[in-house]
Amino acid sequence: MGFAQSLSGVNAASSQLDTIGNNISNSQTVGFKSSTTQFADIFANSQGLGTRVSDTVQNFGTGSLETTGRNLDLAIAGDGFFQFSQNEQMAYSRNGQLTMSADGYFENAQGARLTDQQGEPLQITEFSQGAQATEGANGAQAAFNLDAEAETIDRDPDDFDPENADTYSYVTNAGTVYDSLGVGHDMSLYYTKTDTNTWEARASIPNPGGGDPLVSDPQTLTFNGNGQLDPDADPNGDGTVGVTALAFTADAGELGNGANELSFDIDLDGTTQNGEDFELREFAQNGNASGTFVGVEITENGEIMANYSNGNSGEVGTIGMANFRNPAGLTPEGDNLWTATEESGAALLGQAGTGQIGSLESGTVEASNVDLTQELVDMIIAQRNFQANNNAIQTQSDILETVTNLR
Repeated sequence: MGFAQSLSGVNAASSQLDTIGNNISNSQTVGFKSSTTQFADIFANSQGLGTRVSDTVQNFGTGSLETTGRNLDLAIAGDGFFQFSQNEQMAYSRNGQLTMSADGYFENAQGARLTDQQGEPLQITEFSQGAQATEGANGAQAAFNLDAEAETIDRDPDDFDPENADTYSYVTNAGTVYDSLGVGHDMSLYYTKTDTNTWEARASIPNPGGGDPLVSDPQTLTFNGNGQLDPDADPNGDGTVGVTALAFTADAGELGNGANELSFDIDLDGTTQNGEDFELREFAQNGNASGTFVGVEITENGEIMANYSNGNSGEVGTIGMANFRNPAGLTPEGDNLWTATEESGAALLGQAGTGQIGSLESGTVEASNVDLTQELVDMIIAQRNFQANNNAIQTQSDILETVTNLR
């Protein structure tokens, strides 16, 4: 009986040493979770028969977050797992070291693909963007403050001259607009105070042929006593109230570079007249030059933004995250991956930073949660346990030998 009891202790201590050795060997593995060996006693008819390994429990405590500066390295600040598709099976990981394949998939080192919340692999499909002309009723938006203390300029509307500063009150380069070939044109906006609370606005771009600038027709803006655009004014005198859009058109012949007609409205809503300096507060437009893919950014909520050389960006998709009611029930598959089991429960899918799922940190990885100091202490204890059981076996052997030698 003593042999069997001590042998069970040797086997249990050996299993514990295996677990400790595995923890230590993975102390530098990103996203690794340490394990602990648990024991249970064996009894039959109130007779102790030794010990056995009852379970090996995984510790899903968070490891420290370490900055790498690489934008495809991701760490989860809190609970949750990345969801990967591998061999038509879903697997889960805390290791967010990603690369991008030649065809635009986000993969780990073993080729498993990061998925969205529907379990579909995330992929960048557009590695270039075509040129887009600035166009439409909301082709551009601009908001200014116009100086209420500016002097009124008394001139005929036809006497406006962009080369003569005496014919307008204020001019600024608002931004760049684009034709159908993606050629950028610097657009200037001119404002002329024509009466109390009344201004004339014009838009202009340089003439591609080198002649006089291409200038829009004027648009009258009327402000109320609070310095806001008057929603009840009829600036064009045609019964249409609340007009705040400035139309700009340059036909193909005027552009002279083979592009189509450039035509869009500039929405001036939000422009004010106050006793402050002239100031451009906002400018945006919907055109762009052609561009090529230059990289991605990943937000803390898991949104993947593809960036292009023309300054544009577009959302590719959102990283699908998962959590489990009992993470300790997950089955480790190696390569920093786990799969769900009945014990873990089904994956609870969600978005990073919501519910019980932590937010993402780009340029960061989660280090192994192995505590080397504790593991070394546990190894000494397990070694002593192994030696004690081995000594018990040796003692049993010595007693049997003594009994055998009795005469």
